[in-house]
Amino acid sequence: MPTIKFIEYNGKEHVVDEEVGRSLMQAAVDHCVPGIVADCGGSCSCGTCHCFIDEAWIGHLPQAQEDEKSLVDGLLEVTVGSRLSCQIKITPELDGMVVRLPKSQF
Repeated sequence: MPTIKFIEYNGKEHVVDEEVGRSLMQAAVDHCVPGIVADCGGSCSCGTCHCFIDEAWIGHLPQAQEDEKSLVDGLLEVTVGSRLSCQIKITPELDGMVVRLPKSQF
């Protein structure tokens, strides 16, 4: 199982092991990681699973689709690594990935 490191805005780290094929959002929710609200349950319609992919890992992910890009464009505190965690599937290649969380999802 790949290991993902979630880092809250205050620096607190949560290291979780998750099955391949599940989303980053599912991994965060399943492991009670604070900072991922996931109001829409992963249907890419709310933006409350916003996260910042660590710069070293951005190139390992597929490009965001237009629906995700539209939602991200309307969020606060957007960075180059801003993605919706519901749209990123965990693969073996993502083992060790670092994901930072915003101070607020609203």
